[in-house]
Amino acid sequence: MLTWTWGSYSHVLPPSRRFGATQPPKAVADQPLGIDVCLSCFNGGCLDSERSHMRLHVAKSGHTFTVNIRRKLKPSANRAGEDEPPAKMSKLMIVEEREEDKYEFKTVLKCWKCNPEKGLELPELSEDPRVKKLITDVMQSMSSARQSEVKSWEEEITACEHTLTLEQFATGPIEASGLAHCSKCDLKENLWLCLTCGSLGCGRQQFGGLGGNGHGLQHYEESHHPVSVKLGTITPEGDADIYCYLCNDSRLDPELASHLAVFGINVQTQTKTEKSITELASHLTQFSCSFYFYISMQQIEQNLKFDFSLTGEDGKALEPVFGPGLTGLANLGNSCYMASVLQTTFALPSFQEIYFPTAKEHWASFFQEGIRPIMFKRLIGKGHEEFSTMRQQDSEEFFTHFISSIRRQLQKTGKTTHDPTAVFQFGMEQRLQCNDCQKVRYRVDSMDVASVPVPKREKGTDADGKTIFEEIKLKECLDILTGVEALEYTCPSCHKQVIARKQTRFATFPQVLVVHAKKFQLVNWVPTKLDIPIVLPEGDVLQLDGYIGHGLQPGETELPEDKDASSDLPEFNAEAMAQLEAMGFPTVRCQKALLATGNNDANAAMEWLFQHMEDPDIDAPIQLSSKSPEPSAEQIVAGADGAFTWLGC
Repeated sequence: MLTWTWGSYSHVLPPSRRFGATQPPKAVADQPLGIDVCLSCFNGGCLDSERSHMRLHVAKSGHTFTVNIRRKLKPSANRAGEDEPPAKMSKLMIVEEREEDKYEFKTVLKCWKCNPEKGLELPELSEDPRVKKLITDVMQSMSSARQSEVKSWEEEITACEHTLTLEQFATGPIEASGLAHCSKCDLKENLWLCLTCGSLGCGRQQFGGLGGNGHGLQHYEESHHPVSVKLGTITPEGDADIYCYLCNDSRLDPELASHLAVFGINVQTQTKTEKSITELASHLTQFSCSFYFYISMQQIEQNLKFDFSLTGEDGKALEPVFGPGLTGLANLGNSCYMASVLQTTFALPSFQEIYFPTAKEHWASFFQEGIRPIMFKRLIGKGHEEFSTMRQQDSEEFFTHFISSIRRQLQKTGKTTHDPTAVFQFGMEQRLQCNDCQKVRYRVDSMDVASVPVPKREKGTDADGKTIFEEIKLKECLDILTGVEALEYTCPSCHKQVIARKQTRFATFPQVLVVHAKKFQLVNWVPTKLDIPIVLPEGDVLQLDGYIGHGLQPGETELPEDKDASSDLPEFNAEAMAQLEAMGFPTVRCQKALLATGNNDANAAMEWLFQHMEDPDIDAPIQLSSKSPEPSAEQIVAGADGAFTWLGC
């Protein structure tokens, strides 16, 4: 993993991206000393005299050699003098802004063994071909910011029958990269290789200046060979742009390495030299936005003259402040859900005690104009179907995923005694009483979030016709959560279908109570989040004494164990359950929907719910016959940490 840092920004650069387009990181102000990138582990660090992270890294790791990278802003071609305004636009055009056009870069090899304090520069060795190549690879690495940007544009690409059943003709190896050209013209870039016969054809002309005459498409029309791969996008990991003309879409080829080997191409030796379709689409949209920006030339000139300094309502410039709790998180694009959770949790003493000690030295003298949590987002979202994307997400779902990730890591490292998330844990008591025999059953479930229903009471409409809802007190929501509800139940004592009363109360209280307001309602059969204001108690003091459960009381008789009830149910997918309950569906309905759809996909379960809303037994407790086999292991996806247990009785 290759990492570097400019100013207050960090970038993670996987080795697989070391040959991508040059994407140097952005910074508020580049440090005069630049940064150093370790040539052993590719960790990057600053060289500031007070906090030199590279010196700390070298002392800790014992690594010897680094490359120092400095950059300087080039004089603007649009400015005649330092204090003169930009030259007036005379043409309406869109030009891709490249880092090499904006900055001058200077690199030099350094030895920290020769000078443990600052590192000794070795300009002569920097010209060694092997060192030079390594430095070039570092400079051409794709930053994590760019990777995230590309990731946000990526669609889910799957294999098709044509890539899975590809028939190939052994026509021999093709020419080496740089020598190969289109079979019908002289173009040597934007080349597509037919995976059936090995014919090389140029693609269609692409935005950004990449030429093409469409000879690859013409080859398909003549031969009907369906699958082609773009040569310049092949990586050592076996990734590449693959297109199926029959499907008229991008596809995945699980056996790409072996299919390329037929034509003498070893993917392990390949270097990515051209932008993928996704990257080109990302640039195209950025430039389309730029196009609309350029249209208003008058407005542009005004904007260039305007000072965008931070000012208050009185027009006075705001003074930058720094210190504990005063450094914000920059929005990465649809990442406000993550920022709200992080800023809330790290305001708690339990998180500060664990994670703040190493940060206090920076608060003393350094100001940051917000932190871009790019690396953190990539780490916390890795492997997650939703949080690894750039789409908007629900903050409560992220909170659950966040604390589950912390607990898993603590379990791996054996540091569970220092769990900052323990402040959220509490028990919810479930009490069930049969109306006929009056026997009861109690169970306590471990929870981190109290999901409360929010009643909907319309107040009127505004000038735009939008529905206005009455304010709802938080106490009313808790009253509904802990209220008594009637349900049909097969009593194991009466051995018949009865009406039972169920009530939920707090068995224990957490140090920090997280309340999730379920504002989703079905509007025309579509889950819609309603803008219902929730009012806190007077003085922001919430009395919970009236919601405490007391367990089995003297004189109460417990119901016998029901083997056909919760003990036979699988462990439900915690993330899918959270999504469905957030939409306002009762717990038992969510469980039935997940059981009916494989206990995996919340969307499939939601569709099942819409189809079975009118079923007479939709709210009846789940009854599984003891003779019925449990769902297969492939159907059951365990919830995070196994914290969720069945709430229906």
